Amino acid sequence: MEGLMAKQQKTAQGQYVRKETFYMVTLLALAVGFFGGVVFAVFKSDSQAPVASAPAQMGTPAPVPSGSDRIAGLERQTQSDPANVKAWTELGNAYFDSNQYEKAINAYRKSLELDPGNPNVWTDMGVMYRRAGKPEEAIKAFDQAIAADPKHEVSRMNKGIVMLHDLNDFNGAIQAWEGLLEVNPIAMAPNGVSIDQMVTQLKKQAAGKTSQSQ
Repeated sequence: MEGLMAKQQKTAQGQYVRKETFYMVTLLALAVGFFGGVVFAVFKSDSQAPVASAPAQMGTPAPVPSGSDRIAGLERQTQSDPANVKAWTELGNAYFDSNQYEKAINAYRKSLELDPGNPNVWTDMGVMYRRAGKPEEAIKAFDQAIAADPKHEVSRMNKGIVMLHDLNDFNGAIQAWEGLLEVNPIAMAPNGVSIDQMVTQLKKQAAGKTSQSQ
């Protein structure tokens, strides 16, 4: 399943500068216990939300470009102005929204060459790596986001999900989510279950796996 959630923040100048829009939702099919019905989300953190344009005429809404038109326009913009970090980021977002994983990764990489300290772009790249079937690269991207902003909750949440769901690394997931709890002690999973509860149960399951292997 996939869903869409928007969260926007304004600067003092009144411009939207961040949104957390896209999240992939996947059911963790663990054999027994607490996680059997938990739905997890891998979040996308866009660094730039779209700002509504003024209407072309009174009472007439401005036309919204199609996905392909948006991509074509951004491709032209990055070609004519390759140092435009915003254009590269928005191009990555456009590829993201059209499920062009590798193109999104390449555009985000260009953006990060110009602005390597943007945790949102690192997070978006990590989501794309995960969807492209490259969980190890996703972890590296989430780690870069955390290094850029140790309080970046989305990247910490995502890292734990990929560790647990894709790599079956219980200890890695526990460490990622314990780091999240240090940033936000009341962090919640998308289904409303507290991360603290999840970590506690995950430790029990990890201990059970260890005892069974002995």
